[in-house]
Amino acid sequence: MAKTEKMEEVVADIDDDTPTAYSEIKMGGGWYMAISLERSERFDKEYVEISKERAGKKRSRFNLSPKHTRVLGEALIRFADENDLDNFENKSSDSDSE
Repeated sequence: MAKTEKMEEVVADIDDDTPTAYSEIKMGGGWYMAISLERSERFDKEYVEISKERAGKKRSRFNLSPKHTRVLGEALIRFADENDLDNFENKSSDSDSE
């Protein structure tokens, strides 16, 4: 089951009355994973942007069709469940301390 205490959800209004959803997950070291619903002016279509941010600047981005968002989320949950990622510990940090 996903832990939600590190996740913030904000709904903002754009000047053309189109609501935009925004959510961010604190990852550590000043990094955030931001998930937002954006609109392309060039193609006049909406898309979901998943980005890695630090100090308010987007460092990397991934754009996803809104119709695939739920499928991705369910696949991530299934992957976490199958690999017991709720109890994941970074094994490389254990070997570094030895």
